[in-house]
Amino acid sequence: MPRIISGKRYAQASFELALENNELKRWRDDLIKVANIATDKKLMSMLENPKIPFDAKKNLLKERLGKVDPLVLNLVYLLMSRGKLKILDDISRHYERLLDAHYGIEHAELITAVPLEDEFKKSLSTQFAEMVGHEVIIDAQTDPSVIGGFRARIGDTLIDGSIKNTLESLRKNLVGAGR
Repeated sequence: MPRIISGKRYAQASFELALENNELKRWRDDLIKVANIATDKKLMSMLENPKIPFDAKKNLLKERLGKVDPLVLNLVYLLMSRGKLKILDDISRHYERLLDAHYGIEHAELITAVPLEDEFKKSLSTQFAEMVGHEVIIDAQTDPSVIGGFRARIGDTLIDGSIKNTLESLRKNLVGAGR
């Protein structure tokens, strides 16, 4: 079974280093900057090429990234040496979540049948914030199987106000009543 590599551990370690050095926002900016490396296919092919010496890759990265915290650069070198540069985006996303949690911002994964207008998202965000007691950012997705309504996950809490769930509940009640 192939091993799935997540950026969660690297993000946690990066967050702890940034917190210790009181450079949380700088690390976020630098991680976003290095995560953009993965979008450049030509550069990635050069960095992943085993025929190119490691020092040449390091110089190429230094030149490409410009001014970046040396510890962030060391993280990139470590990932490059392990062939894991592709998880930079994952590390950046996990770091962003840790930073939001540090500042008391929660994320709600919201699934609806159709895309929502920004005004409605803001309204839901306000309602969710009242429920959990701090700011909530909505990460919206669409899934036609929801039929209508929405499903939301805020931390460990699941709010299922979907028509699909209502219909399933009604079906179970009807089947149970027929016994």
